[in-house]
Amino acid sequence: MTDLELIFTMLGEASTTEIARRSDALGFVENRTSAKQGGTIAGNARKALRPKRARRW
Repeated sequence: MTDLELIFTMLGEASTTEIARRSDALGFVENRTSAKQGGTIAGNARKALRPKRARRW
C-alpha cells in the first residue's frame, strides 16, 4: 500500500469509530450505517485529492 492508501484507510476507520461512538451504535445494522458513513468520508477525501494530484505534472 502507498502512504496515501494507508492514510485514507485510517481516515475511514477513525471516522467510522467516531460516528459509531457519537451515535451510540449498538448491533450490526447501526454499526454498518456508521461504517458506510465513515467510508463515504474517506472516499470523498480520496476523490477530492485525485484531480489535484493529476495536475501537478
